[in-house]
Amino acid sequence: MTQLPSNPDAVRAAPCAGLRIGDPAPDFSARSTAGDIRLSDFRGRWLVLFSHPADFTPVCTTEFVALARAAGDFAERDCALMALSVDSLFSHFAWLRMIRDRFDVEVRFPIVEDPTLVIGRAYGMVAPQDNDSGTVRTTFFIDPEGVVRAMTCYPANVGRSTPEMLRTLDALQAVDAGSVLAPANWEPGDDLLQQPSALLDDVFAAPGQTDWFLAQASSGKRK
Repeated sequence: MTQLPSNPDAVRAAPCAGLRIGDPAPDFSARSTAGDIRLSDFRGRWLVLFSHPADFTPVCTTEFVALARAAGDFAERDCALMALSVDSLFSHFAWLRMIRDRFDVEVRFPIVEDPTLVIGRAYGMVAPQDNDSGTVRTTFFIDPEGVVRAMTCYPANVGRSTPEMLRTLDALQAVDAGSVLAPANWEPGDDLLQQPSALLDDVFAAPGQTDWFLAQASSGKRK
């Protein structure tokens, strides 16, 4: 499990892990705006874990307003949200108070403090030579088994798309419901694709040139 070491030299020397799709999400425990939290407590449901460069920054503020307003959409998909940055817990509190007062929305999903960067480095959110996470805006889609299923990474000056985060989650859940594939620009209700056959006889027997590998499956409805 990822710890929060008190030795700054050990933290600076920690490698950038560089997670890949299919890797187990590193477990950790830390303080958050929702109290002490442990990643493995979210097993059994989907989790979107995302980093933001810093509190009280313009793009991050718009992201958190958008995600707070869409929190119910993620909950309908049995998916929790969890944010992380290097800022302290009390900085998080002050920022969330400002968001509530200015935008009339409460951010209730947990925001984890990571002042030592150890969580960010364990997830490859921070390069080894960096002293802060100001250049990183990374999102991990973690399935109910604790496995990383998708990742996105944006520069600090480009905000995430909440609709695309929901679409990615919908697509992951749709393909998990059967041996199917989600094509480009897929949305819930659109047709999915069948897995292509690995048998030469099926290839020759297909009525059209592309039917053996580009056949539609039943429409994918959101779970």
